[in-house]
Amino acid sequence: MMRIEIATLFPDMCDRVIGESIIGRARRAGKLEIESINIRDYSDDRFHRIDDTPYGGGMGMLIEAEPLARCCEDAARRNGKRPHVVYLSPKGAVFTQQKAVELAQKELLLLVCGHYEGVDERFIEACVDEEISIGDYVLTGGELAARVVAVAVGRLCDGVLSDAVCYTEESHYDGLLEYPQYTRPAEWRGRRVPEVLLSGHHANIAGWRRVQSLRITAHRRPDLYERVTLTEQDHKLLARFPEEPEPAGEGEPQ
Repeated sequence: MMRIEIATLFPDMCDRVIGESIIGRARRAGKLEIESINIRDYSDDRFHRIDDTPYGGGMGMLIEAEPLARCCEDAARRNGKRPHVVYLSPKGAVFTQQKAVELAQKELLLLVCGHYEGVDERFIEACVDEEISIGDYVLTGGELAARVVAVAVGRLCDGVLSDAVCYTEESHYDGLLEYPQYTRPAEWRGRRVPEVLLSGHHANIAGWRRVQSLRITAHRRPDLYERVTLTEQDHKLLARFPEEPEPAGEGEPQ
């Protein structure tokens, strides 16, 4: 069973999210372990101070290396193995579904949340295995990013979702965006569900969904589509299911 620990200055902030929904149910059912660790617990300061001013001057404060290193070392002692340490940072590689799949293979993951102006670089050099960013922007701390990573990784672990199909057919898992989906009624405000989905013909439905994934990816994320190698079957499916114009809805011009 996978265990994820989040090293943070604000454990309550993280616990409120990871205790809810699918991840919360998986934790309670014993399918996944996620725990928030307070970095301040590893401070020698009587007031549990863990930050100081940066050498060379500059705005803000930095989290000291020693409390963070102690947190990592304690995680290794408690769990009997060294964790894979990820520091959430705007300087890190951008988080992807492929990275989530990779991290889901780890037995013990420690997500370290920076705050203020970040952390002492020596901690990164000594203890961090990789830095991850959830996008090209800056937050006030790593807690939001850690929760994103924990949920994206946790839902891929065995037993968390009812079946692997729940995530293998989603956007980004195989490099494509997900096909559109519909539910009742069959017609809503003049827009009908594609007839192929009402046919009950599973092979045709699968082919239609593959084509929709290819076309949506080509239109919305051409950067992803460029990496796709179309098979002979893909070419046949694209010819079999020609692209249709978007239907006009009720009250819209025809």
